[in-house]
Amino acid sequence: MAAPKVAVVGAGVIGLSTALCIMETCPSCSVTILSEQFSPNTTSDVAAGMLIPHTYPDTPIHVQKQWFKETFTYLFAISNSAEASEAGIHLVSGWQVFKNTPREELPFWSDVVLGFRPMSKAELQKFPQHQSGQAFTTLKCDCPPYLSWLEKRLKATGVQMYTRKVADLWELHGKYDIIVNCAGIGARQLVGDKKLLPVRGQVLKVHAPWVKNFIRDGDGLTYIYPGIHRITLGGTREKENWSLSPDPGTTKDIFDRCCSLEPSLWGAQDIQVKVGLRPSRQCVRLQREVLNQGGVKLPVVHNYGHGAGGFSVHRGTAKEAACLVGECIAALQGSSSRAKL
Repeated sequence: MAAPKVAVVGAGVIGLSTALCIMETCPSCSVTILSEQFSPNTTSDVAAGMLIPHTYPDTPIHVQKQWFKETFTYLFAISNSAEASEAGIHLVSGWQVFKNTPREELPFWSDVVLGFRPMSKAELQKFPQHQSGQAFTTLKCDCPPYLSWLEKRLKATGVQMYTRKVADLWELHGKYDIIVNCAGIGARQLVGDKKLLPVRGQVLKVHAPWVKNFIRDGDGLTYIYPGIHRITLGGTREKENWSLSPDPGTTKDIFDRCCSLEPSLWGAQDIQVKVGLRPSRQCVRLQREVLNQGGVKLPVVHNYGHGAGGFSVHRGTAKEAACLVGECIAALQGSSSRAKL
């Protein structure tokens, strides 16, 4: 058969990284990205981009750890290269602090991040409201630069990108051989997935260049994540709230909570408010499916539902999705060969 034509629906970090992995594993493919929004207008552009995993209840821990490890290894190599600044990727050290002792002594990702250890008594003096904590070094993506860097890499490999709203996967049948669904929260309507729910996140992006260390409250609801140019302060987790409008009361609450962790933030300037809808479900949907309509078949690979943890596992899930695309290509080539006999 001719070079397989693959359409990736969605241009957030999942869609772009999946398209890149497809090109790396199946270089003979023709890949097109279709999305209603591109950076800087995606949910990924709002994300803090910290590599601290969020647990998916219905995904085996060893699978989540593999996704995280592959993502960390990939981004660590970029952070150690001349492209780090352009890609917006850097190492950041800091603390995760707890008011009550956490149930698990070591999170599953503790041996993937760098230098994970319990906080010393001297360090804990900085956080008088907290009983214990963990210190480690991890990676942070500044999201808009990273998405731009991915787009640049994709264009260099010949990937086409078009602004287009896809309302039904079947409208792509005939023009493309395989569809990859990376539509994020849009998948709820696109494929009728009622298990996929929005979890609204509001964050502040502030200028406070003196804050160098990340601070994350144990439940992950309050956090201070320094980027290259701005610091992300968060946050909220509002289930089934579809509003993209910033809430002034929430802005004050986030700022107050972050200042209680790091009082020097009272001097922060140029406060910008961002809102995004995390595409959340009990597990990431990462699977092959063959849609069938009156005997006509349409191979689909799903890769969505990453919730608050998309950046932490994006490369790992993209590699797995690319392998599934490879399986679809092999199946198509097999049926093409049989048709010739």
